[in-house]
Amino acid sequence: MQYAHLDSQTSNLNDVFMTSNTLRTIAENPDFGIMMPDGTRLSARTWMPDNATDAPVPAILEFLPYRKRDGTTARDCLTHPYFARRGYACIRVDMRGNGDSEGLMEDEYSPQELADAVETIKWLAAQPWCSGTVGMMGISWGGFNALQVAALQPDALKAIITLCSTVDRYADDIHYKGGCLLNENLGWSGTMWSYSSRAPDPALRPDDWREIWLKRLENEPFLAATWLDHQHRDAYWKHGSVCEDYSKIKAATLAIGGWGDAYKNAPPALIENLTAPVKAIIGPWVHKYPHFAIPEPRIGFLQEALRWWDRWLKGIETGVEDDPLYRPYLMESVPPKSWYTERAGSWLAIAEKPSDLPRETWHFGENSLQESPAAFRKTIQSPQTCGAHSGEYCAIWLGPELPDDQRSDDAMSLVFTSEPVTEKRDIVGAPQVTLTLSSNTAQGQIALRLLDIQPNGASARITYGVLNLSHRHSHAEPSAMTPNSPEEVTLDLDHIAYRLPKGHRLGVAVSTVYWPLIWPSPEASKLTLTEGSLSLPLRASGDTDEWTFETPEADEPWQIETIREGSNIRKTVTDWATGIVTLEIIDDFGKVKDGDHGLINGSIAREWWSIHPDDPLSAKGRSHWSDELEREGITLRTETTSEMTSDATHFHLTARLEAFENGDLIFEKDVQRSILRDNL
Repeated sequence: MQYAHLDSQTSNLNDVFMTSNTLRTIAENPDFGIMMPDGTRLSARTWMPDNATDAPVPAILEFLPYRKRDGTTARDCLTHPYFARRGYACIRVDMRGNGDSEGLMEDEYSPQELADAVETIKWLAAQPWCSGTVGMMGISWGGFNALQVAALQPDALKAIITLCSTVDRYADDIHYKGGCLLNENLGWSGTMWSYSSRAPDPALRPDDWREIWLKRLENEPFLAATWLDHQHRDAYWKHGSVCEDYSKIKAATLAIGGWGDAYKNAPPALIENLTAPVKAIIGPWVHKYPHFAIPEPRIGFLQEALRWWDRWLKGIETGVEDDPLYRPYLMESVPPKSWYTERAGSWLAIAEKPSDLPRETWHFGENSLQESPAAFRKTIQSPQTCGAHSGEYCAIWLGPELPDDQRSDDAMSLVFTSEPVTEKRDIVGAPQVTLTLSSNTAQGQIALRLLDIQPNGASARITYGVLNLSHRHSHAEPSAMTPNSPEEVTLDLDHIAYRLPKGHRLGVAVSTVYWPLIWPSPEASKLTLTEGSLSLPLRASGDTDEWTFETPEADEPWQIETIREGSNIRKTVTDWATGIVTLEIIDDFGKVKDGDHGLINGSIAREWWSIHPDDPLSAKGRSHWSDELEREGITLRTETTSEMTSDATHFHLTARLEAFENGDLIFEKDVQRSILRDNL
């Protein structure tokens, strides 16, 4: 459940690219200063043609907290020089309060962050080496703020490329899903607790790195508490959610995602709603750029991006307007497992919006999916460990992270199954389930999984959705269930493109918990179902690619000396004395020395998620990060921990931050918060 940090890893990147012919000689600056109006200096790493002052070029901005010096270096080396050699100035900025920049971190996507980005774009456009047009790109955080900044309409911003992002910060991010609290709220907070508390590189800030670091440590926010203070879709979440008004985005938008990623719903939403030029691509990938992502097939993302930039930043006719509106990868059915290096399938070229595709209705019966409605009455009260085979919420490239065979979770769920289908079904879009149900408690949740039940009995998760039943009508104004009173509930599952082959059975699994993906309700509820239907979006497709992408290209990889190899552990441990079941995650990102400037960095992230099958109030999450920086006799280390438990009425959070210089503890800080549960 560590979320953003593989960007610093290179072990799997060096063999996934080919170097293109050099078109321009370029100059690189590792610490390019950009001054904000309040006097804060942001540090950028830049690549641009060395004759840009004489022949100005468009600028491409990537604006992140993830440390350009030792965080995103691996992917930056593959990507930004590629564009620079082809006539662009690429600017990779450390946000204020992070990496080598001054200032203090407040929160993700804060008004200050977006104002800084707008000011940076304005500043870039005015430089003598810039043609006056700017693009913005990024994956995850950078994809988020590219959309958000585009909605602010800075004059110079003409195009964006957003990857693995969201249009709705409440409904479709790492904090809440379907009104349920995602455990990633704590996990991601632990990641940023670690990332933003690290020191600048002393080589870039020789006079004041320690002062900057201590000030950063003193003011470092523990964001899990901030996010948990907002359990409804209130003004806090509406800020930065571009779905509030899609018309504000005027920049040409290329939206990209992956079926193995958590952020698969934004590209369909953007092509449904933007009036600006827009295209969408979704591959089989996890949370990575598509020129080096897995599972394969990868695509020539940099060439695709270059076509986008050339058209909208340089005015070159590249034909992007004529590309299909939507290019999803239709995944074939394969035996379920927790990791794939490649995924069979084919590329679709779809001219219409996903909502315009035809749909097929299936009805729930007694343990069945069938053509016509049928009367039934089924109850389910799942053990709190149901969901153990969900995989990571956001797969990132750290080992066995994908949902594997679902039969163990199916055994703790109600499963409605069709007869073997007599012809294939290509599911393209967001399936929708409508249920008539009652709960024996006022507060409860439901998890729905769409399944491919294969002839040998294996159960593969096609897609899924979860819902806090108090949010059945509104995420902004939740209302508790009336116990034992039936209501109709509708839930959209995540978008997908998946082929259910002839002879396979379609299944829908219903459970009352989904641990360790979502935090449990305060009581173990029992649901009674009496009616239900599944609306399945379909698209008639052939057996060959309808679109072909170029072979992946990239620039030269990051040169490093490996000091400690990385490793990944995921295991579940049952304490037979207490009955507590614990998922343990250890991601050792290794320790490396930069081959250019010599900075040494290493990180280890650990998480533990434990629960008793019979007790939702036994749930406990804990995170611990260890981070090291070494430079010419200076050794810096941070240890960051965070933990969450809950009782019937409150969430309880604790966190600790320790900083060491040459082995000596120079700073420590503890945080404790208890936050009232509000229909959660």
